[in-house]
Amino acid sequence: MFSLYENLPNRSIMCIDMRCFYASCMAALENLDPMEVPIAVVGNFQQKGSVVLAASPPMKKRFGIKTGSRLYEIPKHPDIKLFEPKMELFVRTSMEITNLINQFVPKEAIHVYSVDESFVDLTGTEKLWGPPEETARYIQDCIYNQFQIPSAVGMGPNMLMAKLALDLDAKKTGFAKWTYEDVPKKLWPIAPLSEMWGIGRRTERTLNNMGIFKVGDLANANLQMLEKRFGVMGNQLYHHAWGIDLSPLGAPLVQGQISFGKGQMLMRDYRNRDEILTVMLEMCEEVARRAREAYQVGRTITLGVTYSKDAFGGGFHRARTIDEPTNDTMKIFKVCQQLLDEFYAERPVRHIDISLTKLESERSMQLSLFDQSKWRKRKLGATMDRLRSKYGTTSVLRAVSYTEAGTAMKRAQLLGGHKK
Repeated sequence: MFSLYENLPNRSIMCIDMRCFYASCMAALENLDPMEVPIAVVGNFQQKGSVVLAASPPMKKRFGIKTGSRLYEIPKHPDIKLFEPKMELFVRTSMEITNLINQFVPKEAIHVYSVDESFVDLTGTEKLWGPPEETARYIQDCIYNQFQIPSAVGMGPNMLMAKLALDLDAKKTGFAKWTYEDVPKKLWPIAPLSEMWGIGRRTERTLNNMGIFKVGDLANANLQMLEKRFGVMGNQLYHHAWGIDLSPLGAPLVQGQISFGKGQMLMRDYRNRDEILTVMLEMCEEVARRAREAYQVGRTITLGVTYSKDAFGGGFHRARTIDEPTNDTMKIFKVCQQLLDEFYAERPVRHIDISLTKLESERSMQLSLFDQSKWRKRKLGATMDRLRSKYGTTSVLRAVSYTEAGTAMKRAQLLGGHKK
C-alpha cells in the first residue's frame, strides 16, 4: 500500500502562520491582547461595504465577524476595537519575524509564502538546536515574546504535508506534525475537495463529475484516467492525495516567473464600459512594465471580470493567444478590449484581473528591420519605465488616469492595496 513512499526524502519542513496577523499587529501597537479583545482590521472606514481583513478570535467567537465580513455587519458594541490597516507596519513586522527565523536557519531554508506565512526547512538543525519539533515550538515562543503575535505551526516531510498539517490541524491546536503514516486517517477523509490545498472550486467540480468527492477517492482513482483528463496536473493531484510532494523549498521562485498579472478590487462599482476600459488600460500598463523589466514577452492574455455582489455576482475569465509574443501595453490592452466586448454582460464590475502568460525571452522576438514603429514603441515603453522607476509610479501617467474613473493616483498612495 505504501510502496509509493519508498526512497522518498524525509525532511523536516515547518509551515508557520502568524495567527490573525493584522489584528495581532494592531493589538501589539495598542497594547491589547488579541486573544481577549474583539478586534477587526477593516480596509476603509469610509465605505460601509469595506472588507474585514482580519479578526481576532474573540471577534469571531462572540460576534461572528471573520475575515471577509463587511464593515456594516459589525455590531455597535463598546468592547469591539476597529482599526484601519497600517501596511508599512505589517510588512516591517513580517520582515523582522523572518529575520528572527534566520537566526535558526540560513536564508536559503526560508520561503516566505505570504506576509503572515512562511515555510522553513529544519532538516539538519538537530545538532544545533535539538529535535525539529522542539525547535519549531521554540521559534513560536520567540516570536510571541518579541512581537506578542501568536502563531500556528504545521510540520511534515515536505511542503505539502506541512501546509496540510497547518491548515487542517494546527490552526485549531497551535501545533501539528503529519507523517506519511497519517495520510489515510487524516488526509483521505477530507471533503469537499476544495479543502485540500491546491484544489480550487473549478477542479473540484470536474473531479466530482468523475465520481471523486473525497481525497481518499482521489488517491485510489486511476492514475492514467487523471492524466488523460488533467495532463501533468492529474499526476500531481494523484500524488498530492498520497501526501507526496517532491518540489524543493521555494520551487516556484527558483523555476522563474511563469506569468505577469495584476488583480484589482475596485473602490466602487464601475457601471459603464468607458470606466472599465480606463482601469483596464492602467492595469495593462503595469503588467507590460513588469514584463519589459524582466525582458519577457508573452503570447496568452487573460482577462477576468467579477460583477458586483449587488448585481448577484458572477463574471467571466477568458484568455486569448496571439501569434506574436508581446510586452507592448497597447497590444495587451487591445486583446483585453476584444475579450470585454465579447463577454461583458453590461453589469456593474467590482474586480478585474489581467495576466500575461506563455512567456519567452524578449530576445526571441524577430524585430523586423522595416518595422520602425515596433522598435520606437519598445524604446518609448522602456523610457517611461525608467522615469517611473526613478521618479515614482505617478511621474508619467496616461491621461485617463486623471479622470474620475482612474485609480493609479489613489493606489500610488497605498501599500498592498491598503493605507500605509
